[in-house]
Amino acid sequence: MKTIYFPYIAFALSLLLLLIVNRGSEAGIDGETALPLLTLLIINECAFILSAAGAFIGVKHLKTLNFNFKDNLLYTVTTVICILLTVQFTLLGIKLWPL
Repeated sequence: MKTIYFPYIAFALSLLLLLIVNRGSEAGIDGETALPLLTLLIINECAFILSAAGAFIGVKHLKTLNFNFKDNLLYTVTTVICILLTVQFTLLGIKLWPL
């Protein structure tokens, strides 16, 4: 597999992990979350690293193409979504972390 395809894989897996973290962090009737806090934090951190790697590889590849957005629209959109997912996982990790 070529590394230029990694943002597509990172996008799909990050969305799946985002769904798991969001569903797992919902509090039940007794006030406990569906997944333990440490599990949620580990999944969130792994998803952050995955989406950050997808964003890095995507930007690096677009840079070699001189940021030709018109010809690589799907790749550009996937890279931008990976960047947004990285920000989302950062904010979600801060929200999950007990103070």
